[in-house]
Amino acid sequence: MNSRPILRRFGRKPNASTRIFVRGLLIQASIGVHPHEHEQTQPVIIDIELDMGGMVLPKDDRLHETLDYGLVAEKAEELALEAHVQLVETLAERIADWALSADARVQRVAVSIAKPQALLKAEMAGVEVVKSR
Repeated sequence: MNSRPILRRFGRKPNASTRIFVRGLLIQASIGVHPHEHEQTQPVIIDIELDMGGMVLPKDDRLHETLDYGLVAEKAEELALEAHVQLVETLAERIADWALSADARVQRVAVSIAKPQALLKAEMAGVEVVKSR
């Protein structure tokens, strides 16, 4: 996957903002429309970037002053493992919707999901969903 921050690929001009991200989250998920994809799990790689806008940076060096990226990763995994999902678009949207509802400071979220085993002649295929308030 591209190592550049997700939101920067959409032409967003740099400004004073904080971005929280999780990149390369590898999960074995039940996902896909083909019959063989219903029979076993397969790896998906999830990248999440949260634009926190002008969030005040932590003053007391305490986790409760920010949005814990561990929580972001846990919730993405929970959503991925909840039940079989037909489309990566559906899972990406669920993660994006959760992020926007979880913390009012999240101004924009980009969720990229790749399936490394989707195409024989490609390293991976997938989708990216971007949502904002």
